[in-house]
Amino acid sequence: MDKVLEVRDLTKIYPKKNRGVKGISFDIFKGDIYGLLGPNGAGKTTIIKTITGLCRADRGQVKIMGFDVSRQFEQAMAKVGCIIETADAYEYLSGYKNLELAIRFYPNLDQKRIDEVLEIVGLKPYKNEPVQHYSLGMKQRLALASALLSHPELVMLDEPMNGLDIEGMVDIRKMIVELAREQQATFLISSHLAYEMELTCNRVGIINNGRLIREGIVSELLIEYSSLEEFFIQQVKDGREAVGDEQLVS
Repeated sequence: MDKVLEVRDLTKIYPKKNRGVKGISFDIFKGDIYGLLGPNGAGKTTIIKTITGLCRADRGQVKIMGFDVSRQFEQAMAKVGCIIETADAYEYLSGYKNLELAIRFYPNLDQKRIDEVLEIVGLKPYKNEPVQHYSLGMKQRLALASALLSHPELVMLDEPMNGLDIEGMVDIRKMIVELAREQQATFLISSHLAYEMELTCNRVGIINNGRLIREGIVSELLIEYSSLEEFFIQQVKDGREAVGDEQLVS
C-alpha cells in the first residue's frame, strides 16, 4: 500500500501550559479515512497543526508523500488540503467569490473547478449568496470546498462535524466516504464524536492526554466491542489505571 503520511515520535509541548503531545507515531495509507478520536484538549489539533507546519515540533519527523515537512515543506504540502479549528471566510463576499480568491494560490487550476467543488459540497445553489447569510453548517461546507480545490491527495479535517445538524453530518460523512472510495483521496480527521468516527473512518487512533494510546482497524475493533464509543472508554480507563499503577510503584 502507498504510504501517504508518516508520523514518527512527534512531540510538541507548550511549557506555560505544560500540555501538548508526546511520542506520537502512526502511518496513513492511500484511500484511508484515519480518525484521531479523543476528548477536547487531548492534543488532536496540535497534532494536525504540527503535521502541517503551523507549529514547530520539539522532536520527531513528519513525511507527506515521502517529503519531510521540516526540510521539504513546499513539496510536502503541494497535494494537501486542510481545515483547522475554524471555517474562516470573507463574510461580505459570496461563497463563489471566496473560492475565487482561494484558487489564485493554484495557478494550474481552471476556474471551472470552483463550480465542481461547490457541487460536491452541496453549495452550488447558494454560491452567489454572501457568506454572512450562510448557516454555520454551510460555512463548514464552504471550508471543505476550499480544502478540496487543489485535487488534494491528503485532506486533513479538524472537527469537521462541528456546528452541523444531523442531515449536515450525514451529508459530510457520505462525501468523505465517496471521495475516499471513488477518487482514492486520503483523509485525516480529528473528532470527539465517537459515533461519527465509527461510521466514517476505516482506521482510528485514540488520543488522550497528549498520547496515542491505541489504534486499529474500526471493523476489527467492533468485533470485540459493541461500539467505538465503548472501545474508547475502555482504552481511556486502562490508560488511567496504568498511570495509577506507575505512581504506586514510584
